Amino acid sequence: MVGLLVSSPVFASLAKSHNPFRLIGVGLSVFTLATAGCGAAPSFWFIAICRMLVGVGEASFISLAAPFIDDNAPVSQKTAWLAVFYMCIPTGIALGYVYGGLVGEHLNWRYAFWGEALLMFPFAVFGFVVKPLQLKGFSSVESKKALTPMETVLLSLDIHNILNRLSQFGKDMKVLLVDKVYVVNVLGYVAYTFVLGAYGYWGPKAGYNIYHMKSADMLFGGITVVCGIFGTIAGGFILDRMSATINHAFILLSGATFLGAISCFSAFCLRNLYGFLVLFAVGELLLFAAQAPVNFVCLHCVKPSLRPLAMAMSTVSIHIFGDVPSFPLFGVVQDHINNWKTTTLMLTSIFFLAAGFWFIGIFLPSVDKSNDENETQVSPNPMVDTKTLPDGNGDKGPAEVQGSNFRPPC
Repeated sequence: MVGLLVSSPVFASLAKSHNPFRLIGVGLSVFTLATAGCGAAPSFWFIAICRMLVGVGEASFISLAAPFIDDNAPVSQKTAWLAVFYMCIPTGIALGYVYGGLVGEHLNWRYAFWGEALLMFPFAVFGFVVKPLQLKGFSSVESKKALTPMETVLLSLDIHNILNRLSQFGKDMKVLLVDKVYVVNVLGYVAYTFVLGAYGYWGPKAGYNIYHMKSADMLFGGITVVCGIFGTIAGGFILDRMSATINHAFILLSGATFLGAISCFSAFCLRNLYGFLVLFAVGELLLFAAQAPVNFVCLHCVKPSLRPLAMAMSTVSIHIFGDVPSFPLFGVVQDHINNWKTTTLMLTSIFFLAAGFWFIGIFLPSVDKSNDENETQVSPNPMVDTKTLPDGNGDKGPAEVQGSNFRPPC
C-alpha cells in the first residue's frame, strides 16, 4: 500500500515528460522483478520491501491504464470497457487465492511468486517493444536527439527539473481541489470504500458471530467475488445504455448505492441466515455497480492532461481515508459496544452518506472535459530543445510541425 500510494501521483506527474505507455512498461517491469524477489526473499524485511515495490509497479496501472482505455473505447461503450477493467480486481483476488493455495500446497509458496512473475513478464516486454500510444491531452515528448541512460539520469536529478515538477504538481492539485464535481465524486468514493474495506476485513467474523456461519470466509468471499464481477460489468453497461454523461453517472451512483445500502442494512436486521444471504447478495450487486461510473466521472470531469493525476489522487484518497482506517476503527467501536449487529449496522449506514454525496453531484453544473481539443499540454521535459520554440512555451510553429514527427494530442 505504501508503494502504491506514494508512486501513483509520481507516475501521473511523469506522464507529462515521458510517454505514458512506456511508463506502464516500466511499472510492469518493477512489478515483475519485485514479485520474483518475493519468491527469493531470504528474510522478512526483504519480502516486505519487495511487496512495497510491487505497489510501485501497480501504481503505473492505477493512474495511466484507465485514461488509455477511455481514449480507445468506442464512444457508446466507454463505461462498459472501464467496467471490464475494474472487474479484473475481484476476479484477480479470487483467482489469486485459488492459485496461491494450489501452488503452495503442491510445491512451495515461493513458486507461487515465481509463477506470477513469469506470467507477468510478457506484458512487461510488451510495454517496451510495441509502438507507444499517445494519451489524449499530451503532446509528443520524444526528444529529437536520443539521450543515453546516464544523460537521462542526470536530467532527472537536476534540481531545477525537480522544482519545476513540484510546481506543476501543485498547480494541477489546485485545479482538482477547486473542481466541485471531482471533489464530491471522490468524497462519495471515500465513504463507499470505507464500508467495503471494513466488510472485506470484518465481514466473515461478523457473519460468524451474528449468524453462526460455519464457512463464513467462503460465503462472504464467494458472494463478494460473484457480485463484484457481475455488478461491476452491469454498472458499466447500464450507464452506456443511459447515455454516458457525468449527470447520468451521478444518478446511477446515488440510486444504486442507496438501494444497495437499504438491502445490506435490511440483511443485517434479519435473523434468518438464508434471508440475510439473499439480501446481502442483492445489496452487493447494486453497490458494485458503482465501480465503473465513479471512475468515469473522475476521467471526464477534468481536462485530458489531468486524467492520470485525477485517477491517482482518487486512489490515494480512497485508501488513506477509506479502507485503510476503516477496519481498525470498526474494531475499536466493536470493542466498545461489544455487539456485532449494532456495529455492522452503524458501518453499513455510511453507504447512505456516499449516496448523499453522489446525489449532490446530480445538481452540480457538470461539463464533460474529456474532449477538450483547445487544450495544448505543455511538456516540462528538459530533454526538449526549447531554443527553437517561440516564447519557450513548448509549442512548435507550423513550419516545425511539418518537419517533425509531431502528432496532435487528439
